[in-house]
Amino acid sequence: MSIQPDLDPDLRTHEAEPLARTEYGMVSGVWDGPIAVWRSVPYAAAPVGPARFSLPKPPLPWDGVRDCAVFGDIAPQAMGAMVPVDSDLAMGEDCLWVNVWSPRPEPGDDEPRPVMVWLHGGAYCLGTAAQSIYDGRKLAEAGDVVVVSVNYRLGVLGFLDLSSFGDRFAANLGLHDQLAALVWVRDNIAAFGGDPGNVTVFGESSGAGCVTALLTSPAASGLFHKAIAQSPPATTVFGQERAAFVAQRYLELLELGPGEAQRLLELPIEQLVEIGAVLLDEVPIKEPGRLAAAPVVDGDLLPGYPIDRFQQGLSHQVPLLIGTNRDEASLFRVLRSPIMPVTPDAVNAMLRDVAASHPEMSPERIAEITSAYPDLMKTRGALAMSTDAAFRMPAAWVAEGHAQHSPTWMYRFDYATPMLKAARVGAGHATELPYVFGNFGTLNHDPTFWLGGRKASIAVSGRMQRRWLAFAEHGVPAALDGSKHWPHYKPSARTTLLIDTIDHVVDNPDADLHTAWGDQAVGFS
Repeated sequence: MSIQPDLDPDLRTHEAEPLARTEYGMVSGVWDGPIAVWRSVPYAAAPVGPARFSLPKPPLPWDGVRDCAVFGDIAPQAMGAMVPVDSDLAMGEDCLWVNVWSPRPEPGDDEPRPVMVWLHGGAYCLGTAAQSIYDGRKLAEAGDVVVVSVNYRLGVLGFLDLSSFGDRFAANLGLHDQLAALVWVRDNIAAFGGDPGNVTVFGESSGAGCVTALLTSPAASGLFHKAIAQSPPATTVFGQERAAFVAQRYLELLELGPGEAQRLLELPIEQLVEIGAVLLDEVPIKEPGRLAAAPVVDGDLLPGYPIDRFQQGLSHQVPLLIGTNRDEASLFRVLRSPIMPVTPDAVNAMLRDVAASHPEMSPERIAEITSAYPDLMKTRGALAMSTDAAFRMPAAWVAEGHAQHSPTWMYRFDYATPMLKAARVGAGHATELPYVFGNFGTLNHDPTFWLGGRKASIAVSGRMQRRWLAFAEHGVPAALDGSKHWPHYKPSARTTLLIDTIDHVVDNPDADLHTAWGDQAVGFS
């Protein structure tokens, strides 16, 4: 990561900057205290023109030193309040890049560091690795690890399966992008001080859904050695018939005829995103609980529904840390987002859809599930049902399947600051993110600590970071400071770490839900 005097004189102008040599050329970054940062290092060529809906290809090599000090284009998307993105970031199709944070090596220290690869969330259609909440500096410094965050195609460009329109359109492009990034990490991360033999992939929300999908993808074998899934919507994966139906609806919204799909390769990206936003809103409003864009069982990258493959013991045999937040759905109520059903009417519509998707489910089974929610006709009950259907139970089904063959740990994030409690958000969806990355105050006018709680929050963050980092380095989420021992998750005991002001280890904290939902996974298809 530093230039020696006897190297190419052309490089000496960059000798004060961190430098790394990738397969495709030299890259320069910047120093952020003791951490070297490279932003927007390309792991694939820009998917433009005829390649817009194609599998990622390696980037073209470059001569000289590529400046990687600032963020490049983020994936095209419909900006909104759901995922706050800095206003100075530009959208564009040349969006397949990674950020890397790596500690400055001490003299004589050439030991490679564990690598943590972050997949951001955003309902498969929003967000970017450039969001300040995902800045990896503090995590890299706290754990002496190399942190990599991945930018990948989203929405209609990344997770709308258009493969029914012909060979110019590939399925699961967002997942293929992530695989390409993991291959880049394997082949290049040593130049940044990382250990390609010790890679942990971690993600939240749809990013965690990508983690659980990749855990069941044969193509991902060997590309990572541990996995962390924070609030994974693991059952939000669709079949090809469903995908073709949504793709056809997209053409209709674009006012294209059945034989005009090739025009998707030529239309302005702004038009594709704008009409895509209509589709992305329309589907969950018409069919509560469903998304328009999500991973698809394509028979190749995803040979089967991930949740089924977990339960069949077919996930990759790597340690897994997985969990959810206590009040997941509250955030969607506050943001008035259609992505999740949060009203009694919407939740009941979701239940009818689930029943229609599973003709083998008896009315008695549906009644048994709803019996766990006596307040289902009130907002509180609807939020609880939505939380459990989208996140809590899918995470549990994943854990129970994965624990058949590999070390697995389950957590539930219960902590909330006084302000978030007062706002009835509590431990809502994504509220654990600043604790994992150590980044508080990344939102404008962040209200998190308006009623206090900063000291307790920093302590919670420290414990979470130590556990996540110990897992990345050693494969065991042990906080080596006397915090609660966190035993493996076993289906017989369902031992779970409840993360709060004081951590608690509890057996089967959601016993009533397991009784009601049962062991057989329930989702859409």
